Amino acid sequence: MPRLNHITIADFRNISLAELDFSPNVNCIVGGNGEGKTNLLDAIHYLSVAKSFLGLQDRYNIRYGCEAFSLCGHYTLESGLGTKIALRAGVAEKTLRRDDKPLKKLSSHIGLLPIVTVSPADGALVSEAGEERRRFANLVLAQTDAPYLAALQQYNKLLQQRNRLLKEDHPDEGLLEVLDVQMDACAAPIFEKRQELATLLSPVVAGYYARLSDGKENVQIRYRSDLQHGSLKELLERSRIRDLMLHYTGCGIQRDDFSFEMGGEPIRRCGSQGQQKTFLVALKFAQYELMKHRCSLPPTLLLDDVFDKLDLERTGRLIAMVAKEDFGQIFITDCNKSRLQPLVEEATADSAWFQAEGGRFTAL
Repeated sequence: MPRLNHITIADFRNISLAELDFSPNVNCIVGGNGEGKTNLLDAIHYLSVAKSFLGLQDRYNIRYGCEAFSLCGHYTLESGLGTKIALRAGVAEKTLRRDDKPLKKLSSHIGLLPIVTVSPADGALVSEAGEERRRFANLVLAQTDAPYLAALQQYNKLLQQRNRLLKEDHPDEGLLEVLDVQMDACAAPIFEKRQELATLLSPVVAGYYARLSDGKENVQIRYRSDLQHGSLKELLERSRIRDLMLHYTGCGIQRDDFSFEMGGEPIRRCGSQGQQKTFLVALKFAQYELMKHRCSLPPTLLLDDVFDKLDLERTGRLIAMVAKEDFGQIFITDCNKSRLQPLVEEATADSAWFQAEGGRFTAL
């Protein structure tokens, strides 16, 4: 399994310069709010998928007054070989290097270092619009299925072209038909793989939720898509007049959604904060299990302040679950060391501890 042995961070948010060596098992970062704990985890996430798990654009991650940020991670891969991943991002460009060789396409890096993140930002998966849930599904599938990522990128390019064409005063309907056929070819496998993802995740999420909550509620995931009512080509033909009037594409996989439910009702309506938090943790653990199976190795797991809305009993169950041998390298942040330390020490003897303060990190 991939292990991050050492990281160097420069000019990333409130971190001017940091170098840390990590345990191959559990790494705990403690400190108050705003001290840099989440920034460290996001730097690790960047090295895996070349983007922030907070959804921030690169330019918003550059330390104030600087032109760019840079990250460098030294890893041991599943094969036992070492590799160095270096990323530099400025306002206008981003470069990614592996063993000092630049990668022409960032997408070619996705999947080498599979990663799963659980953070307070995940609340948007329950409370916000379908875009957040689509982004979650895309991140899972992109890390485990290269053809999916290629189809999604091509579909998005074609969708932009179609929307630009629809905004013209007299769109070429012949060209619209060509785009419809091309989009249909991309949409079909995306639809099938998203549908499969929901089918696979739902029972696993229910299982993890039961373990975390002592089996008190039933949860499930439902997938909703326009393509459940016909092929995209057929749907676009039916909506052609409307699209021409509104000047944008009104149907397609860009409207897909995943419904998170408890007892048959949307969990955002009927679930308490604790129940929603438990569901999100269960969802991410199900993601972890699926990615582990598809990648044939355990992903890195980032747990960012996930214990804030969980009681001690659920927190203890969570720590016991992640400290097992079948999990990969784990990074945990928390404001309360006295709460976290006994739980971690009970679960594993192999851990490293760091204190975060003002963007600086001290090994404990």
